[in-house]
Amino acid sequence: MLRPLAFASLIGLSAAAFSGTAAAQEKPEATAVTPAHSSAAAPASDQPLPQDGQVERTNVLDTTRRYVHDGVAWVARGVDGWFGDKPFEPDGKVAGGIGLSFLWRQDEGFDWLTRFRVRLDLPNLRDKAFIFIGRDNERELVTDRPEGFTRREQLLEETRDDQSFFAGLGTQIGDFVSLRAGFRGGFKPYAQARYQNQWQLGRRDEIEFKETLFWTVDDGFGMTTALNYGHRFSPSLALRWNSAATWAQETDGVEWGSSVGLYKGFGSQRQLSLEALVSGETGGDAEVGEYGVRTRWEQPIYKDWLLTELILGYFWPRKDLATERGRTWAVGAGIQMRF
Repeated sequence: MLRPLAFASLIGLSAAAFSGTAAAQEKPEATAVTPAHSSAAAPASDQPLPQDGQVERTNVLDTTRRYVHDGVAWVARGVDGWFGDKPFEPDGKVAGGIGLSFLWRQDEGFDWLTRFRVRLDLPNLRDKAFIFIGRDNERELVTDRPEGFTRREQLLEETRDDQSFFAGLGTQIGDFVSLRAGFRGGFKPYAQARYQNQWQLGRRDEIEFKETLFWTVDDGFGMTTALNYGHRFSPSLALRWNSAATWAQETDGVEWGSSVGLYKGFGSQRQLSLEALVSGETGGDAEVGEYGVRTRWEQPIYKDWLLTELILGYFWPRKDLATERGRTWAVGAGIQMRF
């Protein structure tokens, strides 16, 4: 586990390179029915940032977070001026996060990656659109793959080539439909249309459905369907079943995944989960590519905006029908700063 001061130094370097960019979505606070690693967007931390001229004793972590936030806000203020004359303060907002994740997998070795996502809420665009910028897995970004079925969450190896910078515009239409269009690495355009809704099935049960249609130059048209069911045993304990499937014109089959698990909250954004999961691709060399179990612990390590997670998994992977199914341990760790 990284020490907080070491991570702050790394964040400071990232902020310098990143202060000319901005925009993202964050993990929401853990609840019994909605896991903390849900892909839904979350607001910035409730911890206020000190205002200019305000005297406050701070350490390197607070200072680093403020530099990152102020750098992003400076960019947002300039971009907002392109679209009108409304002042950025006091209604303009920026929310996002920078993360560093590590992975060791017995059959693949050690790797680490950085990610960031930022979302700009601009007064001159508020009734029309929002701007988002970041760096993440290129394919998962475009296909709108649910967070629980990303390679990072499944403890699968990623390379630097899998990641790219992205930027674009999004707009919300009513309560359930959103549209996005933007560019990813190499100025390759993409577009998404997302429908997302949730239904209560009584006091303890809920279903969430999400359908995303997407288009890219490389993949053509495609869609990702996600269906989640949650049952709350108590305010702090819940069972969740999650499933997702992605199809695109350039693929031979459907990439699918499913998981079921228990989630136990301990307050103050601390959560423990235990899940069984399976994934694969129809028409592939091995339709069930991997199944296994994973357990995760999440908690803040400084105030409510510097968060850490530790994931331990044991998996049975299979590359093709001619290969016997293997066995492997995997350990993932991550740290994230919200601002």
